[in-house]
Amino acid sequence: MSVHRAQPPTLVSAFTTHDWKFWGTFVALCLLSFISALDVAVITTALPTVTKDIGGETQYVWIANSFVLASAVPQPLFGQLANIFGRRVPLLVSTGLFALGSGIAGGANGPGMLISGRSIQGVGAGGIYVLLDIICCDLVPLRERGKYLGLMFSWAGLGAALGPVIGGALAQADWRWIFYMNIPICGVALGAVLLFFRVTYTRSPTWKHAFGRIDWVGNVIFCPSLVAVLYGLVSGGTLYPWSSWRVIVPLVLGVIGWVSFHLYQASPWCARPSVPTRLFGNRTSAAGYLLTFVSSVIVQATSYFLPVYFQGVLGAGPLRAGNYFLPYAIGTLVSAVVAGVLLSKIGAYRPLHAVAFTLSCIGFGLFTLLKSSTPKVAWVFYELIASAGAGIVQSVLLPAIMAALPESDVASASATYSFLRTFAYVWGVTLAAIIFNAQFNADLHLISSPELRLTLADGAAYAYASNQFIDGLERSLKSEVIGVYVRSLKCVWWMGLAFSLLGLIGVAAERGLELRKDLDTEYGLQGDAKDQSKEEIKGGEARV
Repeated sequence: MSVHRAQPPTLVSAFTTHDWKFWGTFVALCLLSFISALDVAVITTALPTVTKDIGGETQYVWIANSFVLASAVPQPLFGQLANIFGRRVPLLVSTGLFALGSGIAGGANGPGMLISGRSIQGVGAGGIYVLLDIICCDLVPLRERGKYLGLMFSWAGLGAALGPVIGGALAQADWRWIFYMNIPICGVALGAVLLFFRVTYTRSPTWKHAFGRIDWVGNVIFCPSLVAVLYGLVSGGTLYPWSSWRVIVPLVLGVIGWVSFHLYQASPWCARPSVPTRLFGNRTSAAGYLLTFVSSVIVQATSYFLPVYFQGVLGAGPLRAGNYFLPYAIGTLVSAVVAGVLLSKIGAYRPLHAVAFTLSCIGFGLFTLLKSSTPKVAWVFYELIASAGAGIVQSVLLPAIMAALPESDVASASATYSFLRTFAYVWGVTLAAIIFNAQFNADLHLISSPELRLTLADGAAYAYASNQFIDGLERSLKSEVIGVYVRSLKCVWWMGLAFSLLGLIGVAAERGLELRKDLDTEYGLQGDAKDQSKEEIKGGEARV
């Protein structure tokens, strides 16, 4: 066990008191954070080009969503593996899978191969998401984590901001480099991990003992249940109507399986739960998980439907819409860093959470005012307010969740946090799309052309929100269609406001606990070779 005494929480000391091993490891984490976020965002603008070139028009839903499904499902398992095999090996495996999947997707000669590559990428990304949070928590005390989580999230924000622009550019040149570019970046990150990142941990005496510590029954219940839920959420309203048995049956079976999983986790038959019920046993951690879900729904709904406003209402092309989205993306990453620094200085997370969701309420309230005549300076200002709320909460949620939990729960708590974020992203798109499509259908009577009403009905309006389609309409029809887009988007913004208010209620449920200034972990960075030898002699356990 290694104990590190934290320095006073000043900005200067935070970046001058760590050695080269720390910074080498942290740079690797930032690179992985960047590339995993970039890969999610880069496909959005390039997807039409990719599906057309590879002949996957009928499978576009799975080309787009196989990554998300594959990344969400194994996250609780990765948290348990990080406790059993240490942090280094699972991180190397996850990064290797991500690079392998990128190579397969880049070299795909058909939609099946592309979906397979994206799925392998997703499994690797799921492990990366979990291990980034876990390792960052292992490196610094709870009081200091906000700063480093903020910095790491800022790299993810940069990847998300650059993704649509890079995707559009590479789609015009050679879309395969959307995937191939991941390989050298993963190579650099792998090199840094191999060179700098070595941690101490309690090793199992045998492989049999190690694998016996895995929650096999829990994972056998959880993984197919979550696949069923996500399948229903992704296919509903796209491949099949929500009333179809092909959507209802997997959703019902998935929910039943998920409930069974948590009942098993709380039962005496589960000796080593992957998601212990104690994580939700206090109101602060439970509220923190609620806020994680709520804030992620808000961010994803905004990320998907602000571009619809830019294209469908303002008439911007895909590339210009990506540029219009930059104030939100950049504002998010800047506010995440600022919030992390403030957390280390004041040591209080509840005021930051309250400010974040208050700004989110204001931002979505202002979004309801958006229309075709809204000046650019106004909607940029609205974006910056909403982005401040989204960014502040990103870097200060995990420290709040951990405030009421022991350091021994870092892996399981971080894995649950990471999973809820990924799962909420699916809900953010699904709920917003349901509301948008329902309102659009309700307002179709405002469009005078019967043929155009038929074209835009039942979810097609999202796909047709492009300047090429709308600009081709005659003036009166164009005005009618834009008016329906504005009315439908306003319902999405009201949904965001409702979730922001729910976030404020969640903040009220939290307790203001003190953040620990000491780091007490068995997964600290190893010292020099001499110290490492002493540790091995002292431990006297066989390596696995």
